[in-house]
Amino acid sequence: MSKSLPKTKRTKDDVLAELRAMHAEDARWKEGRTFSLVYYVDEEHSRLLREAYGEFMSENGLSPLAFPSLRRMECEVVSMATELFQGDADVAGTMTTGGTESIMMTVKAAREWARNEKGIARPEMIVPTTVHPAFEKAAHYFDVEVRHAAVAPDFRVDVRDVERLITPNTALIVGSAPPYPHGVVDPITELAALAQARGLLCHVDACLGGFMLPFVRKLGRDIPPFDFSVPGVTSMSADLHKYGYAAKGASVVLHRNRALRRNQFYTYSNWPGGLYASPSMTGTRPGGAIAAAWAVMHYLGEEGYLDNARRILATTDKLIAGIRAIPGLQVLGSPHMSVFAFASDSLNVYELGDAMEARGWKLDRQQSPPALHCMITPAHERVADVLLADLRDCASKLAAGEPAPEGSAAMYGMVGAIPDRKQVDGFLLDFLDGTFDRA
Repeated sequence: MSKSLPKTKRTKDDVLAELRAMHAEDARWKEGRTFSLVYYVDEEHSRLLREAYGEFMSENGLSPLAFPSLRRMECEVVSMATELFQGDADVAGTMTTGGTESIMMTVKAAREWARNEKGIARPEMIVPTTVHPAFEKAAHYFDVEVRHAAVAPDFRVDVRDVERLITPNTALIVGSAPPYPHGVVDPITELAALAQARGLLCHVDACLGGFMLPFVRKLGRDIPPFDFSVPGVTSMSADLHKYGYAAKGASVVLHRNRALRRNQFYTYSNWPGGLYASPSMTGTRPGGAIAAAWAVMHYLGEEGYLDNARRILATTDKLIAGIRAIPGLQVLGSPHMSVFAFASDSLNVYELGDAMEARGWKLDRQQSPPALHCMITPAHERVADVLLADLRDCASKLAAGEPAPEGSAAMYGMVGAIPDRKQVDGFLLDFLDGTFDRA
């Protein structure tokens, strides 16, 4: 069904009513029923974000000369993030619209560094198999070769395999803190030492954990070194709109020094429209996202972030213990914070996911190995007991032979059985093509 531009104006109330009606069909994240995509705290927090974003909704961070307020806020956000990640006065960075852009800027900067400093025409980077797909996307866009390092049985990247993959064209080694699938921080100290010994760049993708792990450590948990305190780490990415609790889209990308950051920038001096200089991937840089990130960091402060981390860890501990107590279910690895996956050696976890979805829960499906995924926020504190009760009941019924409701299990089973991943990519292209066809 196609949609044409209305011939006449509609009232504000009419338009907003239709918006809200469509919104009612979306995932119920405010109720703690969704375990990805949204990092919800409470309504007071959300009102702050809306108001701060609204104050700068029309401003464009592309021009720091036109909007010095945005420049100041961005510099302060970068400074606060640098201190949080134990960087010194030499660390330099910018904000971006999200983790993917931060990662793309990292790869672009590594490519330029490799070309300019090493004379490598087509650089390579080594990433764990668990690294975020944004690295694959960046490599595709910027013509960088990706080499995949295996993970050990504890789901952390195997440093020996990373070393084996190094070639004369290697420019960048990547580790995650933590990777999204299993929530287990990679051995950053060892990766960075390897990179430093070979004269390579080392990036820590802390898009997920950057604004959680420092506070988890302050609460007394054993968190392995992952930031600029580690010699050899040359850049980091961390998302403010995840556990920084900012509005989408807001992230930071940080470099060990300004010389490295210069490789991220783009300039063009021959345009009749004037001199053009852009610090990141996008041209227009939404002022509202910068303002909301600045506002929430001042609003929460260390006290607020610690309080949220304490609540989240308590909920995570309860859920992990509860899941481990359900016959047939196992939590994968030893997660360092509030993200984890669980699998089964006796049940079809995709069918378990479908059974849970029929009860209103949205748990991400994972593969290699098949698993269900949880990302915990303050919103899940009040629903943990109900989730565990439903999970026990669904697992018990599947174990007794009761069929699961129709859902994604058949699709994941089919995809998992296809050895040619290019064929799976074709399936995904068809899916996207259909999803974004005319409404």
